[in-house]
Formats: sequence, C-alpha cells, structure tokens
Amino acid sequence: MAQTNVSTAPASPVWTVTRVVTLFFTVLEVLLLIRFLLKLLGANADQPLVAGLHGVTDRLVAPFQGIFPEPTSPPIVDIAALMAIVFLFLVAALIVALVRAISSRTA
Repeated sequence: MAQTNVSTAPASPVWTVTRVVTLFFTVLEVLLLIRFLLKLLGANADQPLVAGLHGVTDRLVAPFQGIFPEPTSPPIVDIAALMAIVFLFLVAALIVALVRAISSRTA
C-alpha cells in the first residue's frame, strides 16, 4: 500500500489572512443569496427564520435600497441584495489583492 506524504508545515500568514477574508465574505454573500431567493419565492417575512435573516442582512442591503424600484407583488426581485453580493465580492477581492501585494512587496 502506497503511503501519502502529508506536509505539516504551518500555513503562511498571507494564506491564513486571505482564507479568513474569503470565508467571512462568502458567508455574508450566501446569507444575501438566501435572502434573495426567499424574497423571489415569496417567503413569509413574518416567519421568525425569514425575519431573522432579514434582520442580519438589512444593514448590508441598506446602502443599495432605493436605487431601483422594488416590485410590490411576488415574485419580488431583490436587486439591492444582488448589488450587495456583487459589492461584497469586489471588496473581498480587493482586500485579498492588497494583502498579497503588500506581502509580496515586503518579501
């Protein structure tokens, strides 16, 4: 039976920071995507799980609300949530790029 050689070397700080940033922003983006899908499917906003999700994501969506009119009848396309997802993706990519650029400059 072949033996696999597993390296136990510690991860570099740059790798750790980029993974943490990516994980954090991915969690936020997934929450926003769930919010978008629930609104699109006409979920009951008074249901505790849906209300809790809206409570968590409202601050992320607030800067983008009012840019485009939101329909009042289902299916509701939450454009503000989609814009927040794109914005968070770009912010995460910028932070990762900055960390890598700064670390390569000092190395």
